[in-house]
Amino acid sequence: MNAGFKAVSRCPLAAVAVLAVAACAPSGVSYNKEVQPILAKNCSECHAPGQKGFTASGLDTTSYDKLMKGGKFGPLVKPGDALSSSLNMLVEGRAHSSIQMPHGRAKLPDKDIEILKVWVNEGAKNN
Repeated sequence: MNAGFKAVSRCPLAAVAVLAVAACAPSGVSYNKEVQPILAKNCSECHAPGQKGFTASGLDTTSYDKLMKGGKFGPLVKPGDALSSSLNMLVEGRAHSSIQMPHGRAKLPDKDIEILKVWVNEGAKNN
């Protein structure tokens, strides 16, 4: 029996807690219904052609195809891997504070950050 299983089996309450957290996490995140509205509200004001964020980064967040294309510094989204996707690093505050997004504004609500994370981990689909 592996050590991880032994530890969980000795503490059934921990196993229940793990399952409860997993059950509460969003799944089946839709780009059109959930992700695009977050980007439109928080990103597209700057990251659209002719805007300051677009000029600096080359990133256009106004459509799925343009978001997935990335910008001057490469792809923003790595489907299936929110940990190394620049999008997630920037909005979660894992990048240097000078480039944290949205730039010069309050951090996104935790709920929105989690939606973006789950969407990327689920493959960043255009759904």
